[in-house]
Amino acid sequence: MLALIMFNKIASNRGKVDVFVEAKSENFEISVSSSGELFAERSINVLGPQMVQGRTRSNNAGRNMNNNMRVQDLRIQDIVPEGTIVRRGDYIAQIERTQYENSLRTARESLQSALDALEIRLLDSAVNLTGRRDGIKNQTFTVEEAQITLKLSEYEPPAAIRKAEIDLDKQQRRLEQLEKEYERYAAQINANIARLNTNVAIAEITIEDLEDYLSQFTITAPSDGMVTYYKDRRGVKRKAGSNINQNDLVVATLPDLSSMLSRIYISEIEISRIKKDQKVHLAIDALPDKRFEGTIIDIANVGEQLPNSDAKMFEVLIKIDNNDPMLRPAMTSSNKIIIDTFYDVISVPTECIHAGADNIPYVYLKNGKKQIVVLGRTNDKNTIIEKGLKDGAMVYIIPPENRENFKFAGEDLIPEIKQRQEALSMN
Repeated sequence: MLALIMFNKIASNRGKVDVFVEAKSENFEISVSSSGELFAERSINVLGPQMVQGRTRSNNAGRNMNNNMRVQDLRIQDIVPEGTIVRRGDYIAQIERTQYENSLRTARESLQSALDALEIRLLDSAVNLTGRRDGIKNQTFTVEEAQITLKLSEYEPPAAIRKAEIDLDKQQRRLEQLEKEYERYAAQINANIARLNTNVAIAEITIEDLEDYLSQFTITAPSDGMVTYYKDRRGVKRKAGSNINQNDLVVATLPDLSSMLSRIYISEIEISRIKKDQKVHLAIDALPDKRFEGTIIDIANVGEQLPNSDAKMFEVLIKIDNNDPMLRPAMTSSNKIIIDTFYDVISVPTECIHAGADNIPYVYLKNGKKQIVVLGRTNDKNTIIEKGLKDGAMVYIIPPENRENFKFAGEDLIPEIKQRQEALSMN
């Protein structure tokens, strides 16, 4: 009978678990938490081919040639795996060459055509100018003959003299006409040759520029470092198959791993609590056994709309104070920003605190009392108890089953609590 009574008592109490927490006097932190991503504070951009400046960029033809080259995007044909350690001069990436090799082939054909046209023009001009000079020389002889005829007609009748004068005048005017025609033709020839020389020069410069440009299509490391893929404005990493253009030539980056930052985004609701120089506790998902400290160094002035977020988010940059060689760009970080710290205060989990219809807060104590308490600041888990609890008091986490038997204690704190509530409602 005794054993049966004990068994029934144990069975009736099975499932009744009283969970307590000890109110301790310790440091209390108010914080804001957010996940983020690491990146280097300083990094060297590895750039793709840059458009060269040729020798005739002051003329329109040179500028037009460069404009034609600029409109074509470049494609990354190959790139080393992200995280590759390289030394200065090591291979990093290869840019697709086909379109510019075709342009170079066309430019060489244009140069040959320009040279052929120039050669033909020079030969033709030499022949024509020689013929015109011969014509002028022959006309000079004709003028001399007319002068001799006029001199010999000194004793001829006046009509013969007049005829000789008219013939001399006619031959002199013909000589002047041939000389002027020669000058005009020579000027025309010089202009045509100058134009053809310009075409040749433009073709040569185009070839030189294309050869210099193509020589940059094999990308090498400008310094020692670790290759990380560059993210464009949309956050997409550039890798094999990605395009670059003259306005954004970054192929990859070589981060300075000696100084790392964590980038996080804080909602517009909480951003007013974030200030520069606030301390941050960091944990790195890839390094679970290590903890890091950081400091806020920059807060964005303008919020932005991020995917999967209804509120505007503000970018916040955190500098990691105790850097570690194991830290790498793109590692995920957990960031706890310390808003405020209270030293040697009593706090309990917020779920321990209850309130009746009168909004007077209280906790259930292990000693059977319903202790009225004056509340202080709250963080994401705990609440400071300014008055009503002593260090070491055992508090129920969940209300006990026999809570109706608990008696109130600390009624003398009610006036202060109501005064605070009234002041808060007025504000």
